[in-house]
Amino acid sequence: SAPAIGGVKKPYHYHPCTIALREIHRYQKSTNLLICNAPFQRLIREIYQEFKGDVRFKSTRFFGIPGGS
Repeated sequence: SAPAIGGVKKPYHYHPCTIALREIHRYQKSTNLLICNAPFQRLIREIYQEFKGDVRFKSTRFFGIPGGS
């Protein structure tokens, strides 16, 4: 609608869910990794050690996980 006389038109504010969905679509379209390989591997090892103890991983096992698709 038109602003009142002498007024300024307010900017449109999107709902938070709309913004979140837009970000999800953007990240799904991109092929960039959101987390670099080395920190991701450390995180997975740390989480896994809490459940299973000392375990060895092959480095090739981690390459398919961060992409997720």
